[in-house]
Formats: sequence, C-alpha cells, structure tokens
Amino acid sequence: MDKLAKRLRDDAAQIECTVSDELNNRIEASLQGIQVQAAQQPVAETRPAWFWWVSSLTGVAVAATIIVAINLQAPEPQPGRTEPVAAGLTVPSMEWNAQSAVLTRPLRQEIEDLQSDLEKAEEAVKQDIERLF
Repeated sequence: MDKLAKRLRDDAAQIECTVSDELNNRIEASLQGIQVQAAQQPVAETRPAWFWWVSSLTGVAVAATIIVAINLQAPEPQPGRTEPVAAGLTVPSMEWNAQSAVLTRPLRQEIEDLQSDLEKAEEAVKQDIERLF
C-alpha cells in the first residue's frame, strides 16, 4: 500500500494544469458561499385535546352500534335432533387369578412359550375387535 500511495503522489506531482481566471473565481465564490446551517429539529404536530375525546367517543359509538346490530338479529331456529344416541360400550368384568411363575424348564424355553401365548392373545383380541366393528 505504501508503494501505491507513493506512486499516486508522484503522479499527482507531475500533473501540470492551468486554471483559468473564470474557473478560479467560480471556485472561490462557491467556497465562500457555503455556510454551515444548524440542523433543525422537526416540529411535532400537536393535536388539540378535544381531538382525543372525539376519536374515543367515535370508537365507542361504532362498537355499541355493532353490538346492538348483532343482538337485534333474530336467531335462526335450530332443527331438532333426531339422531339416535349411541349406546355406551360395556366392558365385561374379569377375574384375574394371578399366580407366581414356576419355572420347570430353561429360561429360554419359558420366554418362547410366553411369546407364543402373547401372540395367541393378540390374535384373539383382534378377532374380538373385528366382530364388534
């Protein structure tokens, strides 16, 4: 970056140019004609206090009109229900005779027997559900 800056300075020093008196006078006039102006704050518009009251009362009046219009409409007569009421599902009570497991064979064989019993019970439940529906 230093080489570029040095080269730019050297190139700028080699530029030869003559400024006409007319152009010089215009540049001077424009530089002297510039004045720094203070930034002006935007003036906020203030509305009178009665404007707030009028807008509030208008909103209340519109809301009351809508409520009255809705309440004055006659409700449509509802047709009577003629659908039969579905009977509740009854679950039969069962007696559970829980007993402790007595292992008479190796554990692997017991697990296979239990899995087989569970599959049979699952099939029985599926068949019962299909009969109900």
